[in-house]
Amino acid sequence: MRIKVKYIIVTIVLLSFGAIIYGFTLKEEKPQLANKFIGFGTVGLFLIAMPMFLIKESKGKKMKDYMLTDENIKKMRGQDKKKSENQ
Repeated sequence: MRIKVKYIIVTIVLLSFGAIIYGFTLKEEKPQLANKFIGFGTVGLFLIAMPMFLIKESKGKKMKDYMLTDENIKKMRGQDKKKSENQ
């Protein structure tokens, strides 16, 4: 019984947003506790959920295709020339 990573990521994101919203509702009554909820929600989003999502989505992709190298620059310039000739 394997839990899919997608559902874990969605759960973390929802819990993080919930913690942030709850923190803002507590802001007037208990500011220290509210700041903790807001902080933990932010940590959950940016230090847990986002890296998990990026790792999941980047599996099987070549990083070289997304880097700005001389070869890729030449490909982009070649495509721009072809587009301008066709118009």
